[in-house]
Amino acid sequence: MSFAGRRRGNKVKKGVQFTLMVVGASGTGRTTFVNTLCESEVLNHKISDDPETAHVEEGIKIKPVSVELEEDGVRIALTIVDTPGFGDNIDNEFAFQEIVGYLERQYDDILAEESRIKRNPRFRDNRIHALLYFIPPTGHALREMDIELMRRLSPRVNVIPVIGKADSLTPSELKGFKKRIMEDIEHYDIPVYNFPYDVEEDDEETIQDNSELRALLPFAIIGSEEEIEVDGQPVRARVYPWGIAEVDNPKHSDFSRLRSALLNSHLADLKSLTHDVLYETYRTEKLSRSVNSDAADSSILPQELASQSVRLKEEQLRREEEKLREIELKVQREINEKRQELLAKEESLRNLESRLAAQGSQGDFRD
Repeated sequence: MSFAGRRRGNKVKKGVQFTLMVVGASGTGRTTFVNTLCESEVLNHKISDDPETAHVEEGIKIKPVSVELEEDGVRIALTIVDTPGFGDNIDNEFAFQEIVGYLERQYDDILAEESRIKRNPRFRDNRIHALLYFIPPTGHALREMDIELMRRLSPRVNVIPVIGKADSLTPSELKGFKKRIMEDIEHYDIPVYNFPYDVEEDDEETIQDNSELRALLPFAIIGSEEEIEVDGQPVRARVYPWGIAEVDNPKHSDFSRLRSALLNSHLADLKSLTHDVLYETYRTEKLSRSVNSDAADSSILPQELASQSVRLKEEQLRREEEKLREIELKVQREINEKRQELLAKEESLRNLESRLAAQGSQGDFRD
């Protein structure tokens, strides 16, 4: 999938809605990251299991949570879709299906809404604009589960790989780990969101910014819900015997660059790619499957499949034309009603003028 040739780095100018999904096994720092991102306790930390029920596999749960943020004076209605339980089971096939199914259901809702003659004014677009996949900080390479999940999800959502709890690795270990992860992503041809740019179309600032962000992949994340004082200033950090790991310090963590990209510089691009590329691809596949299904049922010849596709488009155009005709007829009725009202008022005015003239004539005659 190629995302080249699109304008990048457009900043958000007004209040917007944005939906972010976070996926990662327990212990990868997913919950802490979300709470750090939102600067509040949006997600609750999982309480330790009872030893008697520790062997029970609960399975994945998909939980949307909404929160309002402000970034550079812009109000953002942010929805976080959490996936507790992912990666906790021996067999995660069900978890894969649940996440893909959730992503596609949001597209189906849009497709159904677009097919309505009368749109629902209260309809809410719940499509996922970006998915952060938390890779455990093993220091080795991608696991089979990591590869499989990203391969399945990338055709449906903008996947951004991150390394949770990156402070558990030394700088040299982290550098090598990042390199191996990106080599695996390239080897397995996984189309993650890599901050694409076009040298011929994009300006120098956009190219430089996207090049720097691409070089950071996968983002090394440190999260902390507590503040400590450093040189008299409150700082979000984690304290260790060997020193302090600061959340917003670019030398310690990629958190601030990722937050800025998600909620500011690349928010518009992520939304555009979701609608123009990912959704349109899904929509085309869905309509094609529908046509092919009809063809299989009635043994339609290959040359007739094209005409079925044309008929689908013609049907959509027909519905739009009917909608326009309804609007035109409504406007015409309103114009006719106004014209009748105007004619009635003119007739009433003429009658009044006639009566007044008659009364005046009678007065002159009496005099």
